[in-house]
Amino acid sequence: MTPRICREFYFDAAHYLPNYKGKCENMHGHTYKLEVCVSGKIKGNGMVMDFNELKGNVEVVMEKLDHKNLNEIFEAPTAENIAAWIFSELKKKVVVCSVKLWEGDGKWVEVTE
Repeated sequence: MTPRICREFYFDAAHYLPNYKGKCENMHGHTYKLEVCVSGKIKGNGMVMDFNELKGNVEVVMEKLDHKNLNEIFEAPTAENIAAWIFSELKKKVVVCSVKLWEGDGKWVEVTE
């Protein structure tokens, strides 16, 4: 048994999709919902990780995205690429097991190990 803890976050950003034909080829914005799950052993304090510690690690990554033009960060700022990048950045600090990124209501990408 490996317990997981998860926490939700939100950020706003703008982007357009190069080499895409349709509405998304134009600059537009989203309020992204991000769910990050980490796993590990329960420590002596009864926790895998304190929720506030997880928040601190995620906020450092989100600062690079929040209220930004994602095209200045990613060549192709698709939900898949953004979620994979978030997963990779968090993996440097915590034992992340999944990242889910919603691009508006009802549409999401999940990245796992």
